[in-house]
Amino acid sequence: MDKESSYANKADEFIQMFKKGEEFTKDLLKENEKLRFRIAQLEEAIAQSVDEARTKLYEDRIRLLEQELTSFKEKFTQVEMENKDFASKYLEVEEENNNLANLYVASYQLHSTLDFSEVLRIVVEIVINLIGAEKFAILLMDDKTNELISVATEGIPPEDTPRVKIGEGIIGKVTKEGESYFAEDLSAMNTFNPFEPIVCIPLKIKEHVIGVISIYKLLTQKSGFSNVDYELFNLLAGHAATAVFSSRLYTQSERKLTTIQSFLDLLKEKPRK
Repeated sequence: MDKESSYANKADEFIQMFKKGEEFTKDLLKENEKLRFRIAQLEEAIAQSVDEARTKLYEDRIRLLEQELTSFKEKFTQVEMENKDFASKYLEVEEENNNLANLYVASYQLHSTLDFSEVLRIVVEIVINLIGAEKFAILLMDDKTNELISVATEGIPPEDTPRVKIGEGIIGKVTKEGESYFAEDLSAMNTFNPFEPIVCIPLKIKEHVIGVISIYKLLTQKSGFSNVDYELFNLLAGHAATAVFSSRLYTQSERKLTTIQSFLDLLKEKPRK
């Protein structure tokens, strides 16, 4: 019995050991499960932290890129406006250069002849082509009557142009004061009044006014005057005045010389027997 008791005790001890081993294994598995869960939590937290850091980094990068893009757009808009401004100024300069070149050619033509009729024809062409006038008259001072008399017209019958005394109306005032006149309201172009031009330019040699260019209507495509036009008016007035004055004197002197020569020829003729 003692042996049987001893075997039974050993069996119980073994069973108890096995149970303890089983419980230890269960506890170990539970702890392992807890550790795995904790590791999973840590991995998820780390991943989330990394994602948040990346997201923040990407957001900062995107914000920086958006700021740079906005800056580039502003610079592009500024450059585009500057380019438009430069292009506009280039066109203005090009137009002014063309007008000055045309005026140079016209001035050369004006001073290339001393024929009075030819000079008037050239002045008329300049006023039409460079100024863009449709109706106008060129009036010169008559030293005998001290009045302005029309010597050339465009778009106006010569009989409709007035004889103007110095100081009388717009034309007479311009002749007296020697200052150009420009109407503020160009609607007057629609109704012709020989005494009320929209533009009146004195033809001056230094301070002496020898006549005026009186404009009543512009061409359809020209709605107003630019800065270049005012410069052209001033240049035209001086060149036209010189050319007209010189050709007029030359024509008058030629006529006098012709008359004198004819008289001398008559004196030289032998009397008939």
